Order: sequence, then C-alpha cells, then structure tokens
Amino acid sequence: MKSTFNLFDLSHKVNYKTEILAGLTVAMTMIPESLSFAILAGFPPLTGLYAAFIMGLVTAVLGGRPGMVSGGAGATVIVLIALMKSHGLEYVFGAVALAGIIQIAVGLLKLGKFIRLVPQPVMFGFVNGLAIVIFMSQLEQFKTVVNGNTEWLTGTPFLMMAALVALTIAIVILFPKITKKIPASLVAIVVVFTLVMVLNIDTKQVEDIASVSGTFPPFHIPNIPLNLEAFQVILPYGLIMAAVGLTEGLLTLNLVDEITVTKGNSNRECVAQGSANILNGFFFGMGGCPMIAQTLVNLSAGSRARLSGIIASLTILVIILVGAPVIGKLPMAALTGVMIMVAMGTFEWASLKIFKRMPKSDIFVMIVVMLITVFLHNLALAVLIGVIISALVFSWDNAKRIRARKYVDENGVKHYEICGPLFFGSVTGFSEKFDIASDPAEVIIDFEESRVVDMSAIEALNAVTARYYKEGKKVHLRHLSPDCIVLLQNAAAIIDVNIMEDPIYMVAERK
Repeated sequence: MKSTFNLFDLSHKVNYKTEILAGLTVAMTMIPESLSFAILAGFPPLTGLYAAFIMGLVTAVLGGRPGMVSGGAGATVIVLIALMKSHGLEYVFGAVALAGIIQIAVGLLKLGKFIRLVPQPVMFGFVNGLAIVIFMSQLEQFKTVVNGNTEWLTGTPFLMMAALVALTIAIVILFPKITKKIPASLVAIVVVFTLVMVLNIDTKQVEDIASVSGTFPPFHIPNIPLNLEAFQVILPYGLIMAAVGLTEGLLTLNLVDEITVTKGNSNRECVAQGSANILNGFFFGMGGCPMIAQTLVNLSAGSRARLSGIIASLTILVIILVGAPVIGKLPMAALTGVMIMVAMGTFEWASLKIFKRMPKSDIFVMIVVMLITVFLHNLALAVLIGVIISALVFSWDNAKRIRARKYVDENGVKHYEICGPLFFGSVTGFSEKFDIASDPAEVIIDFEESRVVDMSAIEALNAVTARYYKEGKKVHLRHLSPDCIVLLQNAAAIIDVNIMEDPIYMVAERK
C-alpha cells in the first residue's frame, strides 16, 4: 500500500539486492565529487561529505521522485564561492538555510509545476551541456600540482592513469553482457581497487584530494548578526542558490520520469530539497541539490526505489565515521572511468539524429543552452535564457497567424471573422485588417476562431472600436468566449462596451 513516506513508492516489486548495490555504487561516485566541489569553493572538505549525507538521506525519504540522488552539487556550490570569499563560512551556512526556506515556500505554493514550461530543445541543450561538463571535469584527474602550479600528467603516471580509466570503462561496458544482477560500475571500482592494491600501483587516490575522516555532523547555528544588513548580504545568494537547485532538481525529475516512464511529484521535491538545505545550514553542510550524474549512475545500476538513496547516504556517513582509511585508498582512475561513462550516458544522442529535422529556432535554442551550461556552468541562467528565446519564437510565430475573413451579408453588415490568438504580438496585424473609412455603418467582428488573451489585446479592441465610433459606425464583438468577456469586464475602464447575452452568440457593443 502506498503512503506519503513509503520508501519504495513504485508499483513493482523492489529488488533489495539491486537497491543496496546501486546505493554503494552511488556513494563511491559521490565522495570524490563532493570533496572536489568543497575544496574548489574554499570550504572545509568535510562540509561536502556532510552535504552529501544530509541531502541524500532527506531527499531519498521525503523527495518527490524515487531513484533521484541528491548531494553536494557543484551547481549550487559555485553560487556561494563569492560569498565565501567576501564574508566567510558562517554567512555561507546562513545563505544555505535561507535557500532551503525559499525552496519550501515554492513547494508549498505548488510552483514546481512550472517546470512543464521548459521546452524539449532546452532539455536537450541542458542535458548535453551537462554531459560535456561532467566529461570535462574528469580531465582534471589527469593533472597534478607541481610547485603550486597545476600541470598535466606525463610519462608513466599519465599512461597508468589512462590505462586504469580505460580498464574501468571496458568493465562498465562489457560486464552487463555477463550479468546485470550486479552494477557494472561497482564491479569496475572493486576490480581496479583490487588491482592497484595487489600490484602496488602508484596512482592518484581519494586521500590525495582530502581527508574523508570525521564525526557525525555537529549542530551549529550560523554565527551571523541577526539584523537587516546581514539578511541583505545572504538574500541574493539564497535566492540564486534556491533557483539553481530547483531548476536542476526539477529538470532531473523530468529526466527520470522519462527514463522510468513514471510520474514524480515536483512540489514534494521542492519541499524535500528545502528541508535538506535548512539542515545543511545548521549541521555544517555546504548545501546541494539533485545530481544528474549520480542519478544516472543509480538508474543504470537498476535502482527504481528510494532505498538506494538511503543506502548511499548512510554509506557516506559510515565512511566519514569509520571507513575513511579504506575509501581513501580508492583509485581516482576508477571513479573517473565511471563518471566518463555517466557523461556518455547523459548525452542525448537522439538529439543528433533529429538535428537536421528540427526547426532552426529549436536548433538555436539547444545550442545556446548547451554553450551557456558548458562555459558559464550556470544551469539556471542557461534554462532561463532557453525558455525566454523559445517563448519569443512562439510569440512571433503566433503573431503571424492572425488573419481575418471578410464579407458583407444581405443586410449590408460587414463581417470580420478573426482567426488566431489576439495578444501583444499580434495586435499590430489585427489593427491592419480593418478598412474603417470604407466599411458600412454596421460592422461585426467575430471571435469564434480567436481568443482575446491579454491587456494589449483589449487595448487594440478599444482602439478599433473607438475609430469606428468616431466615424459614426456601430461595431459588435461576436462569439467572445466567457473568459474573454470576463477580461473585457475587468477592463471596463479601458474599453467602453456593453456586454450582453444574445440567444445565438455573445456580443460586446460600443455605446
């Protein structure tokens, strides 16, 4: 039986073995990424692992989408780098908690549904750009720091790293042909780890990035002044972090919906994200959001329930408390190979197949979103610009659809049968349809195949009827839909018409 907090939420039987193994695999891929982003932002490394544990556990239990994985994601961390440099870590925790409050408000107000407004070309561009970002970030593992400068590996270290990555990729590709009962990614990590330990291969390990040993996340109230000035400092960062987290989260939810052919709950996901980020702000976490790469690792490992996310987060906690000596020895080559395969799986190859058949405007939108994602790493900005461009293209296309069929009936009344929506983009074309000076004394404008959409449309109607009125001619607005009539009534101060019911049609008649 389903319940609000059912750990499995899906109608099919849960495979516990698959869920546990998928959770372990996800945990292995989350650790280096969370550490890397924390170090990149100048945070203590453990804040990344705490975020991975808190975000992963809370959203796995309370989130709106079984199979999704949340953690300390780079998309939200990048937003906080400037605040860290200008005001320090305590203000970062305050901004993270504030972002959580904003996200809960979005969920409670049921605004998550607006993710439906994201067009498919934007999704293609977002996902493809993210796949490129994931792939490019793995190239950093082929670099080393020499005298404070970052340089590419050369010689034997480079060849060894490349060979181990290639071995990992080969296992991920070939092992499913043997069996799909065990996640190929986990097998690859274990095999490469064992090989490195047995042969004593000198290669980069997780402990070379940072220590993963620590205590249970301690409770801590952000040490910032409780005044308007401090609030004004953290508010912009909280808003941006909330927006970025929700954008990436809801797009991830959409992606998982498509892969699993099931339906997630966007508003519930918003509340879960917000709750997790509030806890992050008070338990030394750097905050985060759903992670597409780890989510795809989870799904490719066969997970379709909440259990894998819970296992992943608890595994990270155990590693923090007691497992650091072992996990610290994991070769980065194995994790790099897994993430490269994730990048390959993330890329929407289908978008290339239909590239030539897509409208030019959709191609442009997809490329713009992809480039912004790759070069600016600003996912929210990429999606926002993509949606705006798509909306403008849609408006332009619909603006050109406005047309009018004209005829004079046996009573000498001229009819204008309007086709297409009347809104801000089409008002100019609408106004040009009328020959007011030459029209007879009575005119009917028929909206049976049209809709009056906004205030620009009302103003255009006002202008047309006013021009007829000045010519001493009578104009009727016929077949207005009920919502159009309400719109006209609400704008009575703008357009001076009497609206009355006719046995056959609705008429709006200028006095």
